[in-house]
Amino acid sequence: MTPPHHTRLTFHGPLSEARANRLVRRLAGNAPATVLDIGCGWGELMLRVLAATPGATGTGIDLDAEDLARGRQAAQARGLTDRVRFLEESATGTTRGPADLVLCVGASQALGDLSQALAELRRLVRDDGRVLLGEGFWQRTPTPAELSRMWPDAAATDHPDLATLVGLAVDAGFRPEWTETASLDEWEEFESAYLADTEVWLAGNPGHPLAEETRQRADRHRAAWLTYRGVLGLAYLTLVPVAR
Repeated sequence: MTPPHHTRLTFHGPLSEARANRLVRRLAGNAPATVLDIGCGWGELMLRVLAATPGATGTGIDLDAEDLARGRQAAQARGLTDRVRFLEESATGTTRGPADLVLCVGASQALGDLSQALAELRRLVRDDGRVLLGEGFWQRTPTPAELSRMWPDAAATDHPDLATLVGLAVDAGFRPEWTETASLDEWEEFESAYLADTEVWLAGNPGHPLAEETRQRADRHRAAWLTYRGVLGLAYLTLVPVAR
């Protein structure tokens, strides 16, 4: 018996139902015929856009077979199987675009560094389309002590501040239609749900052969997020490509 995996998560990121509903209404309001989801995971947001946009088709790209399988099951349960594909492949240099709507939420690293990712997103979206970029930014510059308790080799250069992030999007050929950021409540909901299954399993299985390794991994993750809590932000940018 191993710990359950992500069963408490609806979205793989700090995204509330209320914000997701607003995003879907805004994105579906442009009536996209094609949706491309980069680093889709189980594609929850893409599936909601498709459900709100009759006739639209979607393609999700990711390297995690387990997440993709979850996405396919969700598509089947919602009657969307004939309108969506979940593909296990790299997004680097993908030929799956251009699309009317490109989603890239917490997955820009799949396209390179941030400047490269923004250039790729401009290539992958149609001139009259939209990009939803979910991207990390520093709410304030972390101290060296804080960085030492985050992810391995964490550096202040890992993320820009919000103004720089939006400026990079403009430089890449976009105008920001909408700028919003995840709230502290959304972060706490996400990070708690991310670990909840594991914590409950550890409490009930202290002698399991996998318990020590699992405990160390959970403790590292918790220590990291309690350190970047209030320091690391996530922006949701709805971007409009500038016509060429």
